[in-house]
Amino acid sequence: MKIVLIGASGTVGSAIVQELGQRHDIIAVGRNSGQHQVDITRSDSIRALFERIGKVDAIVSAAGGLHFGPLSEMTAEQFKIGLHDKLLGQVDLALIGQHYLNEGGSITLTSGIVSAEPIRYGANASAVNSAIDGFVHGAAVELQGRRINAVSPSVLRESWGSYGPYFLGFEAVPAQRVALAYSRSVEGAQTGRVFQVW
Repeated sequence: MKIVLIGASGTVGSAIVQELGQRHDIIAVGRNSGQHQVDITRSDSIRALFERIGKVDAIVSAAGGLHFGPLSEMTAEQFKIGLHDKLLGQVDLALIGQHYLNEGGSITLTSGIVSAEPIRYGANASAVNSAIDGFVHGAAVELQGRRINAVSPSVLRESWGSYGPYFLGFEAVPAQRVALAYSRSVEGAQTGRVFQVW
């Protein structure tokens, strides 16, 4: 399969490359690195990416920024960081990308555990991840001959040093285990699923 992977150089993205790259042709894409670059907050950048790479069998997104901070100090502009980047960026990737997806192809987005298990300072992340899960459920009903899923990981073991204080009491998961969920989404038959790696 020809798979375009957004966020290929990140911790999760690198694990996905290691897992799926054994069996498929991975087109590595990043904001500033990879074979191609894209800014998922801009529709024109997403369209230009697909015009360059053409039709694909799978679109995988392991990208998207969020805002973490106390609700009492949060501004609308800070909240919009997650809305414009992780949520609308991935939604736009799916809306545009569906037209470049081969028959039987799939789209895999990334949400996260705080959609179901909120944390302090994570209101933006909870809202965004919940919306991504909801979009996948709704979009799966309409994607004819194609599939869409999301992977919802817990905090990564590799990222515990940075994010551990937000996730006390949570079990960290290795990126390699998270990558297996992307494999299930891309290489499996299910659609409208949120693969939880908790």
